[in-house]
Amino acid sequence: MKLASKNLFLLLTCAAAVFIGCAKKPIRPDPSSTLMGPQGGGAGALTPTEVPTTADLGTSLQARDPNIIETADTIRGLLQPAYFDFDRSTIKAGERPKIQAVKDYLDKNPQYRVLIEAHCDWRGTAEYNLALGDRRANSAKKYLLTLGVPVARVETVSKGSEEAVKTGDDATWAKDRRDDFVVLKK
Repeated sequence: MKLASKNLFLLLTCAAAVFIGCAKKPIRPDPSSTLMGPQGGGAGALTPTEVPTTADLGTSLQARDPNIIETADTIRGLLQPAYFDFDRSTIKAGERPKIQAVKDYLDKNPQYRVLIEAHCDWRGTAEYNLALGDRRANSAKKYLLTLGVPVARVETVSKGSEEAVKTGDDATWAKDRRDDFVVLKK
């Protein structure tokens, strides 16, 4: 009789675990819908000659803060970051001039390369955010390549949500959804 009650207890425990289940995971978009956006490379996409240049923007190469961080190997803060919408890796039309500014800087400074550091906000799993960051970095890289930047001068890395702010509001989190352009010294 003890064996039957143990089996019944085990059965009820397993049934309770199944009914309680795990917390629902957020629904993730199809990866193909996050690459380069609806106009990415197809009809209606801007060609490199149609993209506004830094001359159109005046001073798009201003530092994002007065303290540009320069080490023996890198320069941070010289080029403006490109921002993304929540859960997207599409380069918005308003962010394309910032990437054009990266190309212009590389044209004027052939001794440098660029590292595209992709970031995400804290929402989502660590694995998902690393993958999303990878898509964001590669979107910017593909765009730079279409502008004529040689592949050997562009590197990418996804930081996912490693450096993201966990408390705040939507405006704070929007600053975490970005590609930073770090100048690499050869």
